[in-house]
Amino acid sequence: MPTYEYRCQKCGNQFEKVQKMSDAPVAECPACGAGDAQRLISHSSFVLKGSGWYCSDYSKKSSGTTPEPSGGCCGCESGKCSH
Repeated sequence: MPTYEYRCQKCGNQFEKVQKMSDAPVAECPACGAGDAQRLISHSSFVLKGSGWYCSDYSKKSSGTTPEPSGGCCGCESGKCSH
């Protein structure tokens, strides 16, 4: 179940509540009892871990690529290309 953050508009108390997505938003502040609590938009705790994600796998060159010709970028014998 997701954790939602709330802030009371009257006293400024900020609190969290674990709720089902289908539950109605909390309206009452647990600190002052006022009915002015509003749900905040906060950062997600969703993190992609493991192999198969861009930063860990797709940006790497695969080992099956064609190797560069010996001697330099164009295959010249000297290996001292000017380009």
